Amino acid sequence: MRIKGLTTILISLIYLGTVGASANSLITTSPISGSTLTTPPSSVTLTAQTPLIPDANELVVTDPSGIRVDDGTITVDDVNASVGLMPLTETGIYRVTYTLYSEGEVPLQGSFTFNYSAPSVITPTEPTPTPQQSQTPASSSWGTNVFIFVILIFAFFVLIGLSLYARKLFRDR
Repeated sequence: MRIKGLTTILISLIYLGTVGASANSLITTSPISGSTLTTPPSSVTLTAQTPLIPDANELVVTDPSGIRVDDGTITVDDVNASVGLMPLTETGIYRVTYTLYSEGEVPLQGSFTFNYSAPSVITPTEPTPTPQQSQTPASSSWGTNVFIFVILIFAFFVLIGLSLYARKLFRDR
């Protein structure tokens, strides 16, 4: 009788251990599933309940025509998996299909959609130069020119006077 009781307790504990373990599930998405966006996202991020295996996940984003618009670069950070997107230009429903792997868990597979409403006309913004003040030197007046000319003539006479004085000093020696 005692062995039967221990066996029952052991089986109950094993059963509770397996039932108590939770399976991996998707907690949140960015962009949010079913949302409508007016600005294009640069990436799609999924957050799972349990840590993900870095190199085993798959995220595919397709446009309304079914053409793949993700860049194929998947980044895994603990429970988050992200994939970069090419610039979105087409209005419509985009589908995200995913397979996320966690150690010891069944792969988490599924898909969700979001709606992107592109602007009616996409105009690239080109930089426009702003006018700057001219860096030309200020114009000189006639008086300034005369002053500089007088100083040059005075310097010339000082040069001649100094050279005559130096000549006299060397001759007297």
